[in-house]
Amino acid sequence: MALHTNSKASFEFEAYMAMKAKKINKMLDEAIPLRHPLKLNEAMRYSLLAGGKRVRPILCIASCELEAGDESLAMPIACAIEMIRTASLIHDDLPCMDNDDLRRGKPRNHKVFGESTAVLAGDAFLSFAFEHIACNTNNVSPDRLVRIFAELSSAIGSKGIVAGQFVDIESEGKVVSLKELEYIHVHKTAKLLEACVVCGVIIGGGNDNDIEKVRIYARFIGLLFQVVDDILDVTKSSVELGKTAGKGLVSNKAAYPKVMGIDEAKNFAYHLMNQVVQQLACFDTAKAAPLYHLAYCIANRQN
Repeated sequence: MALHTNSKASFEFEAYMAMKAKKINKMLDEAIPLRHPLKLNEAMRYSLLAGGKRVRPILCIASCELEAGDESLAMPIACAIEMIRTASLIHDDLPCMDNDDLRRGKPRNHKVFGESTAVLAGDAFLSFAFEHIACNTNNVSPDRLVRIFAELSSAIGSKGIVAGQFVDIESEGKVVSLKELEYIHVHKTAKLLEACVVCGVIIGGGNDNDIEKVRIYARFIGLLFQVVDDILDVTKSSVELGKTAGKGLVSNKAAYPKVMGIDEAKNFAYHLMNQVVQQLACFDTAKAAPLYHLAYCIANRQN
């Protein structure tokens, strides 16, 4: 899928991602030390430090830099977002939810530490994420911090991830329309991505117009991520994905290839990518380059 822009020119995307991920991993490692109660913190560290590209926290930092904000301003929020994301994954993996065994080729948290510890580890992340922001964010006005807390809270709860997960579970075994499927993935996936970029722009000093532009951008990449994820689920093996392939079909859950067919799902992914490019067109091309490339990476990922 080609980018319809010259944003790829003279930007070392892989180096940028590696540099940001290294800094984020260091901050996450320091944020959750091994302390009493040991098993709880081991469980938190197990999932938080399990690897990955750190797309969400990098989105937050890149959005701050889009407004010429310094990386250090966004880092506490970026780390908090990764904690929130980790909590949602731990809870989604539980037998009462998605009930899967592998993530990134490793046993899920509840398989290693037990269900009760996994639930509590996720709960601990949801509260500690906000504490981490409050205790580590400096030189940011109180009104901007309040907006950030409101944005993250909304993305997590009954207007965001929880709503998406609930409707996703309720849809199992039912005929789901494209509109209902979009609702699930906007709330389950896109809402947190929206929070990433919106919080980044807020802390970088951006205006309301910029906030809405990046919010729409994130909405599209959230849907793009899910469309690609659903396509990979039915076209790749468990070894290639690092998780159980075909899980959606086996559990009879709603998915884009099931609702519209694989070819139409691929066409929809192309459409979403074009919309992403349009939303970023008003920003400085050099500053927006990481956001272009992150979208391109999502569109072309293989696992």
